Amino acid sequence: QVQLVESGGGLVQPGGSLRLSCAASRSIFSISPMGWYRQAPGKKRELVATMTRGGIVNYAESVKGRFTVSRDNAKNTVYLQMNSLKPDGADIYYCEGGLGASDYWGKGAKVTVSS
Repeated sequence: QVQLVESGGGLVQPGGSLRLSCAASRSIFSISPMGWYRQAPGKKRELVATMTRGGIVNYAESVKGRFTVSRDNAKNTVYLQMNSLKPDGADIYYCEGGLGASDYWGKGAKVTVSS
């Protein structure tokens, strides 16, 4: 079992930056992959970025070159650095971690990109 708690969401202007954090309740060394998904109102949840414990990353095409996922095993935390944010409105960003045969999700952090 693992609990995931996101933080760092908020309101940001188009073109701005934001960093999300996802803190795990236990060591993330064996949690793989870990990453981020997002969901806009009325839409399906979609992959943003994931990283395996071996460092293999996977990004959605729409965020490549703008977002960076990273993990700090010592702090049991995964990050999502988001740059050049587009005015997509308000999305909920969810942290996800795979452990064994189970997937664990955080409750989400709201990110609003608006002027």
